[in-house]
Amino acid sequence: MITTTAKWGNSLAIRIPKNLAEELALTEKSTVDLRVIEGKIVITPQTAPSYSLEELLEAITPDNLHGEIDSGLATGNEVW
Repeated sequence: MITTTAKWGNSLAIRIPKNLAEELALTEKSTVDLRVIEGKIVITPQTAPSYSLEELLEAITPDNLHGEIDSGLATGNEVW
């Protein structure tokens, strides 16, 4: 597919056609990885990793465990 670049502030932008965006499940604000490989721009969609609570808890070690943080007394209608 051939497209053209456009000026966007001090940068250049490339418009991704709707059918290509749908095929790659890209939406506005999607995160992509841009790289130059052998003189070519490679755009790779990125997905946020998904973690279970068990995986997150397993990652806690004595080195990265922090103590309780006290934010002071209630100043409004907070209920703890």
